[in-house]
Amino acid sequence: MNTFIKYATSCTLFIMGTQVFAQNPIIQTNYTADPAPMVYNDRLYVYTTHDEDESTWFNMNNWRVYSTNDMVNWTDHGVILTYRDFEWAKGDAWAAQCVEKNGKFYMYVPAISRYNNKGAIGVAVGDSPLGPFYDPLGKPLVQSEWGDIDPTIFIDDDGKAHMYWGNPKLKYVSLNEDMISYSGEIVEVPMTAESFGKREGNPERPTKYEEGPWLYKRNNLYYLFWPGGALPEFIGYSTSEKAEGPWKYGGIIMPAEGGAFTNHPGVIDFRGKTYFFYHNAALPGGTGFTRSVAVQELHFNEDGSIAPMKMEKGITEAIASINPFELTQAETISWSENVKSFENDKVGVFVKARKSGAFTSVRNVDFGPDGASSFFARVGTTHNGGVTMEIRSGAADGELLGTIKVPLTGGDDRWSAVEIDLDNKVTGVHDLYFVFKGKAASNIMYFDCWKFGR
Repeated sequence: MNTFIKYATSCTLFIMGTQVFAQNPIIQTNYTADPAPMVYNDRLYVYTTHDEDESTWFNMNNWRVYSTNDMVNWTDHGVILTYRDFEWAKGDAWAAQCVEKNGKFYMYVPAISRYNNKGAIGVAVGDSPLGPFYDPLGKPLVQSEWGDIDPTIFIDDDGKAHMYWGNPKLKYVSLNEDMISYSGEIVEVPMTAESFGKREGNPERPTKYEEGPWLYKRNNLYYLFWPGGALPEFIGYSTSEKAEGPWKYGGIIMPAEGGAFTNHPGVIDFRGKTYFFYHNAALPGGTGFTRSVAVQELHFNEDGSIAPMKMEKGITEAIASINPFELTQAETISWSENVKSFENDKVGVFVKARKSGAFTSVRNVDFGPDGASSFFARVGTTHNGGVTMEIRSGAADGELLGTIKVPLTGGDDRWSAVEIDLDNKVTGVHDLYFVFKGKAASNIMYFDCWKFGR
């Protein structure tokens, strides 16, 4: 990462409104980066790093996780691990990955060691995709030299686990059955033009590879995706008939674009399609240090190669629907504006409207033919009078279904359960918008969960 310093003052804003990107970035309530997708029990989880607001460097202290059942509505599960959970670590919660094996979840994370001020990779273990996670080793899993960041882990069909990592060098180990140790020596992958393409004008870095590897398998062919080139980074890939290599350079699949001078791939199969995760700087206030995770479909040619693609608006069609008669968390969101995610001990994760007119939305809510006639929500505000939450269909200014008058509760650790009758019975499938209004200049109200009634 030290090579990024000279770019810190030159990164530019890259803002794309909802008119351009209907679904990307997939998270708007926090700055997120370095996506690492995982499928478990027919649900897709994506683990991310977290860029702190207004960062002017890689100010990252924890890892978050989001999940989806339909690829358009994402549930924020909050912070699931921080560098402070590792006794040996002192900072830099950078790109990580979680994998599942035999009912246990292993989170591989880079951090700076407090003992020698060098990067290292640790592992935390949990019983659920959401944790809680603990450090079973009390020390790093690997620490070789400078550049121990960005681990990727792939468990093959035979149960063997492979791990790559590194910037600017690419390194490899085979993990043992326990997933918290490895066999043999750390292998330094040969940096050849045949494997990773030739980089011009930099004899110290002869290939295009830079960092952030992601290992994936399709039809018995292994793919190693990686950001590369002189900054800003593109995403390239290499292929091999073995997880250990040797690798053959395949080309660039995503050019350097999006306003963030870094990028990080994550590739996963989910319900018959392949999805490609990455990050950019597309949210308001976005820079190379305040980034946002995005996703789109990945398509392969008949010979297994991948055609170049640009950043797109994302997944526009839901692959499942939301049941409005089940309690849904307010932090399940398709798109939002001027809303921030928080969490506390009282309700867990919730959202807060930062200004009047802020909204969240959810897509493909199926009320069925019998429909709904009432609405329940847990809400609160610190303002006395005049705060409302409108339930609308189709758009933030769409058909008004009902309005909640938000009672004064006095703080986000105090909540009120409110139920109203809808203006008219709602049937069929709708995209819903929750619009927050009030006279205050900021922090209008907070919202925890919702449910419709018949």
